[in-house]
Amino acid sequence: MAAQKSAHKLYVLDTNVLIHDPNAILKFQEHQVVIPMIVLEELDKLKMGKQSIAADCREAIRQIDRIIGDAPPIEIARGVPILRDDGETQGTFSILLDSFDPPSRVLPTNLNDNKIINSLVKLQQDHSKRGVTLITKDINMRLKARGCGIAAQDYYNDQLLSDVDLLQQGFHSLEGSFWQDQKQVETFHDATGTYHKVLISALPENVHINHYIIDEQDFVGRITAIDEDTVTLIDLPKEHLLQQQAWGLKPRDTIQALALNLLLDPSIHLVTLTGQAGSGKTILALAAAIEMTVAQQQFKRIIATRSTRGLDEDIGYLPGTEAEKMEPWLGAITDNLEALHSDDENAPSSVDYILQKVPLQFKSLNYIRGRSFQQSLILIDECQNLTPHQIKTIITRAGAGSKVICLGNLSQIDTPYLSPISTGLTYLVERFKDFDHGGTINLQGSPRSILAEYAESHL
Repeated sequence: MAAQKSAHKLYVLDTNVLIHDPNAILKFQEHQVVIPMIVLEELDKLKMGKQSIAADCREAIRQIDRIIGDAPPIEIARGVPILRDDGETQGTFSILLDSFDPPSRVLPTNLNDNKIINSLVKLQQDHSKRGVTLITKDINMRLKARGCGIAAQDYYNDQLLSDVDLLQQGFHSLEGSFWQDQKQVETFHDATGTYHKVLISALPENVHINHYIIDEQDFVGRITAIDEDTVTLIDLPKEHLLQQQAWGLKPRDTIQALALNLLLDPSIHLVTLTGQAGSGKTILALAAAIEMTVAQQQFKRIIATRSTRGLDEDIGYLPGTEAEKMEPWLGAITDNLEALHSDDENAPSSVDYILQKVPLQFKSLNYIRGRSFQQSLILIDECQNLTPHQIKTIITRAGAGSKVICLGNLSQIDTPYLSPISTGLTYLVERFKDFDHGGTINLQGSPRSILAEYAESHL
């Protein structure tokens, strides 16, 4: 009779998981979480410095220290009960010592990944009645572990979608007329506009607050309230949307008009724009930012930043002030400033004038952590390169009277171990889909050029 497997499994976390989510230890419910000693050593090497990866390492180390406390070595090896935020204990935590006994040395020990896998082979031999699973963001390490007979999988706790095609678009396009399927409509007016209350059953599935409904007959409505059986939409005449302007910029199509409507709405505190290269994300956001800050004076300053692979390591070696160091990385902002003033007699002088007069500050993501920005418009580019934990750290910097605009292209992820479904941009869109003061739009096409659009879809 085969030995019965224990219901409590052993989950071994790789270093990249703790960098991706420093609180990952708390996400495995009643099971035992194991950290190899080599992982602690890697966290220790990476914890120094101001870059975001160092801060995540320090946070992970603090979490481990909080769980272990003053537990004796024997208890640490067997498993220390994990104390949750609610005061309850669930699951256990232990540290795995390296093992290089001949029976467990299945891979050369010249790489830390191999050392961890060797230790897991020994761990699996010692705990044959319990399932041992390696959790790592490194697909190659998962393949090597499986080749050695160790179960391995990605870290899924913060992945809210199984397929990126399921990501919210921010609008629903209907064939024909919106009104053809409406059997019960209540229309009313107030100082803010005309509203229609319709049955939720007559709308597409998966509608959310601040999503748009558009049809082929030029109807455009934005969802302002969702009840159990009904949905309320504000009627937005298409011709008015297309005539919107932000710092002289008009939308080129209906979808850009929807994005500009969200950007300019003072009741919307978080706007997420996704789309391929050249779809207009940055220029729309920048024009709206200048319009709201300079012309309407809703904000005291614009803070522009972006996530760029290598920025954490390279910025410290660049000469000059923080703003001067950031300029090479924020060329997209100045490029779009030039585009906004391309019709001026002297475009470079106009851009210089704007940079002098507009309270536009370039900030490194490293310096945003730990700060609070009041009455600010925070523009974050390249959000697809942020982890869910990093995106949370940045969004929570928004103080009273601030607005955050997040931009990203899920087809251009440069950060190792991130995929379209695990990036912080996808996480943000899904987590905020029911936020009354947030909205998202997936911009379509590539107005930058015919060449850019063809390259985006064919290369």
